[in-house]
Amino acid sequence: MLIGLISDTHQPSELKNLWPEVYTAFAGVDLILHGGDIVSPSVLDWLEEIAPTLACRGNNDYGWDDPRMTETVVLELEGLRIAMCHDMEPEDRPVQTLLDRYWNSEKFDILIAGDTHRELIYHRDGVLQMNSGSPTLPHHWSTRLGTVGLLEIAGGSIVEAKIMRLGHSDGRSNPGIEFSFRPETGVIRLG
Repeated sequence: MLIGLISDTHQPSELKNLWPEVYTAFAGVDLILHGGDIVSPSVLDWLEEIAPTLACRGNNDYGWDDPRMTETVVLELEGLRIAMCHDMEPEDRPVQTLLDRYWNSEKFDILIAGDTHRELIYHRDGVLQMNSGSPTLPHHWSTRLGTVGLLEIAGGSIVEAKIMRLGHSDGRSNPGIEFSFRPETGVIRLG
């Protein structure tokens, strides 16, 4: 199963529509998880044209409701327990502290968050932790192409987790960093 990860789109305040590069990056995904700060349900509609989409509410997602958006998302897919919330800062706290704070000490294999606009992959204490960054405001810079994530899982295992840069925008560089993690190596690789 291939899952597209996206967060902090901030639309329509930053862009009327998502970059076409997001559509290209998510070609073939089975599910999209949005880590919040969607701003408008039209973003979820656009993502649903690609694949079924679930989202968690971000700190900029108030004043509207959508059945695809909840405060946190908890799923079991391919035998793995996945939890997602918008704000998990600081993300480098011990995994157990994050589990205690956000999910009443429940155990998960994968934790997904947004909010920081900074991409990351950690693998610690047997838990994969991901933030896909922002496709529209990477690192809180001005509007430009940023990053999204892809997570491949199968048969109770993580196959690969990666962050993808979407390119550069009209002379504005993309500060995002591409990296990936494959459990069999235990190494997070740049590029």
